[in-house]
Amino acid sequence: MSQQIYIVEDDPNIRDIVKAYLTKEGYQVTLMERAEDAWAKAKAEKPDMWILDIMLPGMDGYELCKNIREVSEVPIIIISAKDEEVDKILGLELGSDDYLTKPFSPRELVARIKRLFKRASTPTTNKTDEFETIEIDALKIDQAARQVFWQDAEIDVTSKEFEMLEIFAKNANRAFSRDELLTLVWGDDYFGSDRAVDDLIKRLRKKLDGLPVETVWGYGYRLHIDEESK
Repeated sequence: MSQQIYIVEDDPNIRDIVKAYLTKEGYQVTLMERAEDAWAKAKAEKPDMWILDIMLPGMDGYELCKNIREVSEVPIIIISAKDEEVDKILGLELGSDDYLTKPFSPRELVARIKRLFKRASTPTTNKTDEFETIEIDALKIDQAARQVFWQDAEIDVTSKEFEMLEIFAKNANRAFSRDELLTLVWGDDYFGSDRAVDDLIKRLRKKLDGLPVETVWGYGYRLHIDEESK
């Protein structure tokens, strides 16, 4: 089955041009002009990729990007007339995988889409044939079922949140640089900002209130666990 791409863009000319190019490449394309409609539709259907404009009526693309990233690691490309560095950084901080400035070449967009799909389909963490359940203090990770429990309650996490927790739990008290975490979780060919790591950590701290992930200032993060709790 071909991959499904949601495009949220209020300019009908851009919508039609992008759809024509992507349909020719074999993708299924759903067009929407309001973020609210897209978000409601996404609760029933799960697209394989999002392409979001920033300047939308009502909810803007940044807010929609943030909402998507709270529940999914599906690739997100932001397209926008805003070409300031701060706008690009904000998009990456909120979880987008790429940022394309208008006007853009539809062929370039297609190339970036293919690259993101290729990266998303490539395993980025070391897997073994043997799975175990990791228990450290109030944290429990069932690797086989890919479930996370915190203080005896199951926590709903995305794939990258799971992988980040797995790395920390297997290496308690070891400090990881942002670059290391970026490579381990997102892969060697990730071309976004290391701020994606900070965003993922914020989400984990919010979901697992009290999780002892410490900031190593100027370097990265570590899961701090007392030796007697290991």
